[in-house]
Amino acid sequence: MTEIQSESIPKLSCRHVWKLYGPDADNYLKNHDQLSQNGGDSKALAQRIREKGGIVASADVSFDVMQGEIFVIMGLSGSGKSTIVRCLSRLVEPTGGEVLLDGEDLLKASKDELIDIRRHKMGMVFQSFGLMPHLNVLENVAFPLKLQGLEKKERLERAQRVIELVGLEGRESSFPSQLSGGQQQRVGIARSLAVEPEVWFLDEPFSALDPLIRRQMQDEFLRLQQELHKSIVFITHDFLEALRIADRMAIMKDGEVVQIGRPVDLILNPVDDYVREFTNDVPWELVLTAGDVCNSKRPPKGIKEVEGKTNVASLLPYLANHDKGVAVRAEDGSLGHLTSREVILALASGVADSSAVKD
Repeated sequence: MTEIQSESIPKLSCRHVWKLYGPDADNYLKNHDQLSQNGGDSKALAQRIREKGGIVASADVSFDVMQGEIFVIMGLSGSGKSTIVRCLSRLVEPTGGEVLLDGEDLLKASKDELIDIRRHKMGMVFQSFGLMPHLNVLENVAFPLKLQGLEKKERLERAQRVIELVGLEGRESSFPSQLSGGQQQRVGIARSLAVEPEVWFLDEPFSALDPLIRRQMQDEFLRLQQELHKSIVFITHDFLEALRIADRMAIMKDGEVVQIGRPVDLILNPVDDYVREFTNDVPWELVLTAGDVCNSKRPPKGIKEVEGKTNVASLLPYLANHDKGVAVRAEDGSLGHLTSREVILALASGVADSSAVKD
């Protein structure tokens, strides 16, 4: 996963964001501030709004995105994941709450301020590529820089750099109709990166691609992130895709956040059956690391030592033939102990016993 540059100061914060639809939507949250201050039940409030005929697209959604983090939001269709990412960019106006970018509330930004923020601080990629058919690759990528007012020479030079970054060098003069789906998506990614955004929103960017191209684009995305260290909100409905790219993730249902955590946290400790359903088909041995499932007991002396980030699947042949297991060294230098028993507990039950999980 990516190296998160700061673990204490969020780059982007979504705080108690609601998006409601209906004839009286603006009045539904009149008492929301008082409700929040008094520790009120947002789920009950959402239900009351529905009973009054309102549509709750997002209900009291809160999370932070750290500098350099890939934060994935996933859920079934209609769960509210796409609505919330549009609220973050104010493509959809939230009914209530706060969206903070570097501590500044975007919901208080004027129209002109918001345009400037989108042009200079935000990058957006959607499932629909949205390329302009009459412009070639270079012109498509350079277009947002033209909106910024950059001189032609500078914007074409910057566009050329990101075209090379996404692996499209040599296709600068091609038009969208001459490109494959994967190449078109690369152009969309390059265009969003050309503005050198501080935060990057991607809403199911690879879901329209066939499986092979989709995996290649995931690899390309991770490669780019290793170079650029963007703060990213990535929307998907595919748990396996989330597992590949997420530093942390949130699962949504009916407009609400059900659980937030590292992918492995959601696999080992799902809060309910809805979250557990997402993990049913996950090949856990390919996801879990030694540090995730080792116990905290002092390991026997003289046994093999592995790093905590070592993939469990790679240890299975060794554990099958060595009853004493392995010593697991965490990032802080402490040692844990892993035997085949801990692995079997995790794989068999779906929720590892607390004594078999090391923080």
